[in-house]
Formats: sequence, C-alpha cells, structure tokens
Amino acid sequence: MTESLLELLKQQLLLLNLVMALAALALRFLRPHLRHDLKLTWWLLVLGPVSLAAAVLANGQGHTVAAGILNGAATVSSGLTLIQFLVLLVFLVVLPALGTATPRIARDLTVTGLSLAWGMVWLRLMGVDPSQLFTTSAIITAVIAFAMQDTLGNVLGGVMLQLDNSLRVGEWVRVDNISGRVVDVRWRFTAIETRDRETFVVPNSWLMKNRFGVLRQIKGEPLLWRRNLFFNVDASASPSVVIAALQKAVADASIEHVAQQPAPSAVLMDTSTGYFRYCLRYWLTDAQFDDPTDSAVRVHALAALARTGASLGLVREERLMIKENDNWRQANTDREMERRLNAVQRTTLFVGLPQAEQMVLAQYLKHAPFAAGGTLTRQGAVAHWLYLIVQGQVQVQVEQGGVKTLVSTLKDGDFFGEMGMLTGEPRSATVVALTDVDCYRLDNVGFAQVLVARPEIANEISAILSARRHDLNARLKAAKLQQHATPVEDLRAKIKAFFGVTGS
Repeated sequence: MTESLLELLKQQLLLLNLVMALAALALRFLRPHLRHDLKLTWWLLVLGPVSLAAAVLANGQGHTVAAGILNGAATVSSGLTLIQFLVLLVFLVVLPALGTATPRIARDLTVTGLSLAWGMVWLRLMGVDPSQLFTTSAIITAVIAFAMQDTLGNVLGGVMLQLDNSLRVGEWVRVDNISGRVVDVRWRFTAIETRDRETFVVPNSWLMKNRFGVLRQIKGEPLLWRRNLFFNVDASASPSVVIAALQKAVADASIEHVAQQPAPSAVLMDTSTGYFRYCLRYWLTDAQFDDPTDSAVRVHALAALARTGASLGLVREERLMIKENDNWRQANTDREMERRLNAVQRTTLFVGLPQAEQMVLAQYLKHAPFAAGGTLTRQGAVAHWLYLIVQGQVQVQVEQGGVKTLVSTLKDGDFFGEMGMLTGEPRSATVVALTDVDCYRLDNVGFAQVLVARPEIANEISAILSARRHDLNARLKAAKLQQHATPVEDLRAKIKAFFGVTGS
C-alpha cells in the first residue's frame, strides 16, 4: 500500500511540476523583476525530471538500489519545487497586491518549515520513523547546535525583531553612525541602504543586544523627523531678534520636504563660548532628503540673519596691547558714560539737576536688561533702587484681593521704583516686561552722594514724586483700587530720614 501511495504521489507531483513550469514561465514574463527569485524554482524543476530519467536509466541497467534512491530524490525535489513556487507566489505576488510587505526572513522561514514538514512526511511514507532519527542523533545535533550558535543567534534575532515589530522593511533607522533605510531582513543579517547607495550588513544578534533608532510613523499622523540645525551668532545680536528671524526664515519659505506643521522653532542653546549658539528645529517629511533639506534651510536662515544685521559668531583671540588698549578702553568708557548720562537727562526725576550732579548719578548706574516676560520688580518686595528705561515697554500691575489690575504702561525715558530708592518703602506694584527692555538701575548709595552734598534736592524731588503719586492714585481710583496719597511734606521727611540728611 505504501509503494502504491508513493507511486501515485510521484505521478501527481510530476504532473504538478509540469503545471508549475508553465506557471513559472508565465510569471517570468509578467513579473520580470522576479527572475532572480525564480532561479531556485527553475533548478528544482530541472532536478526532478533529471532524477526521474536517471532512475529509469539505472533501473534498465539493473541498478535497482540506485534507481530507488533517484526515484526518492525526484519525489522530494518535486515536493520542494511545489513549496518553493507557492511560497514565492504568496509572498511576492499575492501579499504585495494586498498591500502587505514582508521581510525576506518570513519567506525563508516558511520555506524551511514546510520543507522540513515535507521531509518528515516523505520519511514516514518510506517507513522511517523521524523521531528515531532525532533520538539517535541527539549528540550530533548538540554538536552542530554549538558550532552554529552564532548563526542560530542571528536567525532567532531576526525572528524576534519581526515578531515584536521593532524593525520593519522600509523604515529609516540609525545604527551607531549609520543612517539608512531597511531594505531586507534575512537569516543572518539586516541590510541597511544609506543615501550613498551603500548597503551595510548588520548581524541580527547584534541588533538584539544593542540600541538602534527607528523613524516610525505614528498612527493617524504623517511621517515626520525633527531636524536640529545649529548657528553661532555674534553676542551683540539680540536673542529675540535672532530667534524670530530663524523661525520666520523657515515658516515663510517654500522649502521642499519641510512640513508647515508643526511650525519651526528656534531656541538659544549656549552663551558660554564668546558667541551665542542657537538651534533651529524643523520637521522633515522624507528622511531620504535630510542633508539637502538641511542645506536649503541653512541657506534661508543665513539670509534671514543677514537681513537683521546679525553676524556669525567667531572664535576670537584677545591680545593685550598697552598703548592701543588703553585708548580703546577709554573710548569705550566714554561712550558708556555718555549713554548713562543720556538716560539720566531723559528722566523727569533728575532733569532739573545740574550736569555735574547728573554725572555723579550716571557713574553709579548699572546696566540691567530684561527679556520679554521677565519681572523687573514685584509688589511687596523691598529693594533700594530705581530703574531708568532706555528702550522697551513694561506694564505696571497692582494686586489686591488676589486680582491683578493693569495700572499703566511705561516706555523709553520713563522710570519706576523711585519710592523704594528714596524712602525704603516696599514695592507698591509689580512691573513686567512687555518687550525686551534695556534699562539702568540706580541704588540709594549713588543718590546719597548727590543728596548729602545738596540736601535741598529733597524738596525738588519730593514735589515731583508727589505729582507722580497723585497721578498714580487717579489711575488706581479709576481701576477701583484703594491707595492713599502722601503729602509732599511727608515725602520730604521720609527721604531725609532714610538718607540721614538734616537741614532744609
């Protein structure tokens, strides 16, 4: 019965070989790109008839044992041909037509599994128990497994990478300093093709043991890759201006492979190298074009920086030359003093002072810039200095009952914090920068130099402060906030008492 079953199976397989040969020929012309994958199928298709013909020839010459072996080879070859062709048809034709891409290792494992199963079926039909083979060859199997442990590690690594979905064909990956697209996952390795058309072979076992990055699309969102470009800009350029220019350079430009959303952003990364280091971040839509897109974004960013007048930061070396350096320092000091004096003269609190006394105040001014959104003073705090605004705008806010109310907006030439400097009173309001603010700060030590030399200044300044406080009270009343006016005499007395000045 077994012999008749084998004979029937052999006839059916040979008939299938003929059908598969015709199908493979049709597939060769319909899908020319599969000609390389069909090579093994063609070899198996040839091997079956050749083995059968050799078996007939051996049997005719009385070599029955050889004829039996060749007949078995023909049967096995025909089964393997069927497996190879059907797996190729499913994985390379049917699944791609359904929109499913699979790695090479999935096809190889399927062929191997089905081939082993067919081998066991054939052994059983030949009257051989496969379990006996595994039992008697346990030692040999162990030796082979030990010798092939690296290969087995690669195979299992490739399987696990596919099972846990950590790596897929077509995804962009970064392994150490290699960045490219996964083009294939095989028994031993994963093939990664870079933009330079180089294919790097990475063992699967290495991928299982080490870290690698994958650019993967989030479900329901486009595939995006955030890129970071760095620019060194001279420290003299305003950070807010540079940041705005970098962001606008990308947002307003039509650059291929740059996503409009999320919007580009720029941040100040470092200020410790003698220049300011900025990072411009944008989102790339195709990882394959990272370098050329980076280049295009840099071109737009550099043009935007040039339009703002900002120069690139350079590593500078300072050499001390006594004669020339002294002149430079003196000129620089003169320019700074002129700027300070101008700030004092623009302030109504000190505009009536003689220039000599204004110069004394200017010497004690300290540069105090603030970025937009910064808090210059906070209500209730004790600080003995006032601020002179050179450039920018600030908001004055008063808080009562947990509610903040906008009282006024100050700009170039205005001042605030005078009561803290002149009387030592706590801050009566919070001042917040609306824009970048360039200002100077004057403490009570500097003002004391002028007040001690000429005590009558207290009378003039107290009158100015009283008028300013009266205006503030009117604003507070309009905002339905309570505030008590301070008479001129009380202000004068507080100023003299705070500075320890006697006399009229």
